[in-house]
Amino acid sequence: MTSLRRLSAASVIVALGTVMLGSWTRINGAGMTCPDWPLCHGMLIPSMADGTVWEWMHRLFAFCVAPLVLAVMIAAWRVRDRAPAIVPTLGVIGALFIVQCILGAATVHLANSPMSVVLHWGTAMAFIASLCAMMLFAGEPERARAGDARPSEIALVGILLGTALVTFVTMCVGAYVSSSGDGLACLSIPGCAGNVVVYTQGQYVQMLHRTIAAATFFCAVACFAFAWMRPASTRVRVAVSAGLALVFVQIVLGLLNVALRLPMDLREAHAFNAALVFLAFVVATLLAILDVRQARLASSRTTA
Repeated sequence: MTSLRRLSAASVIVALGTVMLGSWTRINGAGMTCPDWPLCHGMLIPSMADGTVWEWMHRLFAFCVAPLVLAVMIAAWRVRDRAPAIVPTLGVIGALFIVQCILGAATVHLANSPMSVVLHWGTAMAFIASLCAMMLFAGEPERARAGDARPSEIALVGILLGTALVTFVTMCVGAYVSSSGDGLACLSIPGCAGNVVVYTQGQYVQMLHRTIAAATFFCAVACFAFAWMRPASTRVRVAVSAGLALVFVQIVLGLLNVALRLPMDLREAHAFNAALVFLAFVVATLLAILDVRQARLASSRTTA
């Protein structure tokens, strides 16, 4: 299980680096410097001029993810009997990896259209979340704390899961805003162009992103309050607290992006922090699920 945990952690790091390098490539306007796939200008190693180096490096990182995923799948299959969640998680990882490869090619053929970017980004983040799940499941020892799962712990799982989903939707809508060039469709806050009622398609999308982002903030605050006011493990509380802190950082980055007219470094920081917010609540949800499972396991052993 130790090897599986380490391989999963390495896969998370490399996959996240690949996603962020892809984001940086698109933000720099180099997303189509390789107009074909899987080669670049018909070559394995093309000229690196005019920003091609960014797209080529992104593909190289993506290629490096493949052997790591294969190693994770082999390691997981060898220990599949030690934890009931390993096999279904293994299936999700394999399916998402295949879909992501297909979407990578489709994004090139569709010239980085906004919807293709959203699908590519969303699938990549779901893939990384599944690797996080494998890492946590592999790192969970065969121990259980005493007692039944409390209703508050089960409720916390639901709240955390809902927050992770809202965060995911916010992130995907933000990817659409960025890739469609509507990042500056609304230059005032909280309204748009001085009005609450918006008119252009870009303004509608921008305000939708802000509305869902506000929902993410309130959900994160609710998770934090629930986790600290009700019984919850220390590790869940730490993950939730980290998620809320990252939400505050995300709000500041969003405001700065509008105020400073979308500098590239801030746009990338906004995208990277959005990914961290999502993963923080995914990890918190998974840890809460493991806490409930341990409590139920302990109860069943006591009853037996």
